[in-house]
Amino acid sequence: MDVGEPELRVLSESEYFTANELFRQALLLPATDEETWSAHTRAMMEPGRVLGTFVDGELAGTALSMTSSLAVPGGAAVPAAAVTGVAVRADATRQGLLTRMMRHQLDDAARRGEVVAMLHASEGRIYERFGYGVACRTRNVEIDRAQARLRDSVPRGGRVRLVTQERARDLLPELHRNCAADRAGRMYRPEGWWPGRAGVMKKNHVIAVHADDSGVDDGFAVYQSRGESTTVDVWDLVAANEIAASELWRFLLGIDLVNTVAGLGRPVDEPVEWWLADRRACRTTGVDDDLWVRLVDVPAALRARGYAHGAPLVLEVTDGFLPANAGRYLIGPDGVSTADESPQLTLDAAALAALYLGDQSASALAAAGLVQVHEPGALAVADELFQTRRAPWCGTGF
Repeated sequence: MDVGEPELRVLSESEYFTANELFRQALLLPATDEETWSAHTRAMMEPGRVLGTFVDGELAGTALSMTSSLAVPGGAAVPAAAVTGVAVRADATRQGLLTRMMRHQLDDAARRGEVVAMLHASEGRIYERFGYGVACRTRNVEIDRAQARLRDSVPRGGRVRLVTQERARDLLPELHRNCAADRAGRMYRPEGWWPGRAGVMKKNHVIAVHADDSGVDDGFAVYQSRGESTTVDVWDLVAANEIAASELWRFLLGIDLVNTVAGLGRPVDEPVEWWLADRRACRTTGVDDDLWVRLVDVPAALRARGYAHGAPLVLEVTDGFLPANAGRYLIGPDGVSTADESPQLTLDAAALAALYLGDQSASALAAAGLVQVHEPGALAVADELFQTRRAPWCGTGF
């Protein structure tokens, strides 16, 4: 049977529910009940940003994005498209539908002035061909509460209080914004994210908020008990400073009737072990990719971030999916400009994304064959320029 030419278009609001069900079916998830859809999921659908691909008049693929921003090294934040809800129906895969949606979505982000696109990948082999790269990682930890005692040297201050679900709805969005620029990789959580994905909207989640000595809120944690077990899962812990972070962990480790505190999706460099008198009370149970980033406007993205002290470097970027991004750039502590000189290093858009937030060094990427070296010593220069004080971390699922 002949298959008609696929039609790609922006979906109307009346089509959002069908798109969401296609997405859930593709990920082998159960159908959405009406209460969950109307109270939570629907809020993530921004008009004009939900795409659908139709084959013979039936929806066969979908993708959406949300308006956001991303913190980059140096303290700036760039406009960003938060991509999610990407799926192709099982009987319509390998027909180019995903490629068409990705291209349309990136072109749309460029028209909106969004410097980067970002997503969390359900599979690790899909998105590099579209120029996305793993820009930061995350780890899961488990802490044996019976063995966990914070060192006397860990700074203390302020107090932790529990807040109700209703209070959290008003308090947490602004509190997260105030904490979001403390490290590269942090993103602005769109308004629709909070009812759509926030743990505070789940009835069995508990919210703790830390305030400093002057009474200003500077961190929060969202946690729940794991079924009937004596394990507490920490789903979200955000803090503006180390005192707020350590005090929230101190509170969690002091909850009665708990044997294990599990931190999910934590920064790879969070110094929990070093806060404990017995570092073996904390063990890492897994490390995984966190945020995938795609530089939509390479020159603007490179100019937005800061660079460490070091000699300038001529970097050549290739981009098969968005050829307009290809070029040579002179990068140094004083800024970024286009360059005519011969490149010292060459890499593609996906490798640049892995380098961009500071998660990976140019040397590590070169060892994997992802960076071409044209001049001896250039890797050491790039390693110094792109290094960051803290590992990047997003900490927001979407």
